[in-house]
Amino acid sequence: MREFDYIIIGGGCAGLSLAYELEIYEKLKNKTLAIIEPREEYKRDKTWSFWKVFNHNFEDCVKKSWDTFTINSPSQTKYVECKETPYQTIDSGMFYAKIISKLKLNKNIYFFKNINEINQNNSIIFNSVNESKSFEGNLWQHFYGVEIETPNNFFDEGIFNLMDFACDQRNRVHFFYTLPFTKKSALIETTWISDLNNDTPNDYESQIDNYLSNHLNIRQCKINYKEQGAIPLFRQNNIRKKNEIYIGSAGDMTRLSTGYTFLNIQEQSKYIRENIENIKTTKLFKINEKYDFLDKIFLRVLKNNSREMGNIFYKMFESKSSSVINFLSNKSTIYQDISIISKMPKIMFLKQLF
Repeated sequence: MREFDYIIIGGGCAGLSLAYELEIYEKLKNKTLAIIEPREEYKRDKTWSFWKVFNHNFEDCVKKSWDTFTINSPSQTKYVECKETPYQTIDSGMFYAKIISKLKLNKNIYFFKNINEINQNNSIIFNSVNESKSFEGNLWQHFYGVEIETPNNFFDEGIFNLMDFACDQRNRVHFFYTLPFTKKSALIETTWISDLNNDTPNDYESQIDNYLSNHLNIRQCKINYKEQGAIPLFRQNNIRKKNEIYIGSAGDMTRLSTGYTFLNIQEQSKYIRENIENIKTTKLFKINEKYDFLDKIFLRVLKNNSREMGNIFYKMFESKSSSVINFLSNKSTIYQDISIISKMPKIMFLKQLF
């Protein structure tokens, strides 16, 4: 079987981001790369969103940007500006098309359906596939979304809704998320933070229908696209093997308190590219450990005080918007951290320290 210098297991966001980063900086000029991906075709299947706190390779895949958003507690609405760090959403279909078309120009890059088709013994492997299957007791951010089109102008396309907690909680954390692309179209998602077990809420379609008709008062619309997913809000503890590096969510690039992963993947890809010649001995790229520490406390509060989370998220945004955005994007200073922590219910959080 054929050998390759590099192998990327999983041709999703993390795997393709890394391959693209290596390709555009000519790190594959005299190297061979195998990408292992079982899917038959690439098509839009995800929506990745984030505050643009640094430049990235995929500005031409941005479907929409916003510089204002709202957050709704059960009884209040807060408007927040983010002009310096606009909120962007990436169309995965455009992302896939851009990268695949670029990679196909390099005759040293090959796609395979199964890892067993190639020899792995002497390759450096970048693995984006989680081996851990730990579901019991762990929190997940799971969601179902639809992109709808209304017959008449309905949405304010300049403002997106980050979280709307004015909905059924069922003793868990539940909110709706709305990204208006035009006056007539928007992506609307029902999002839960809970464990994944037999009584996990999974009547997603009825939740969306109820929100559209009873909350937004939309009686008529066409559904153009659907997506569904689950993001682990816990560390995977994948065991690193010889010459193997985990990337993406499998490599702990998901922010535990938010599920945000896309920009962390871009930073990890850049780090690997900059150190590719010595990657076997280079220390792993990690999200700053302070965020893991703070996020784990936050998730314990969330798990034990789910009914209070709407108000807690609302209070968080009483801090300066740039501080909160930097904190949620792993770019905050200690002073910004303190500013946000000071807004939190102290007794509730102190109890979870021990």
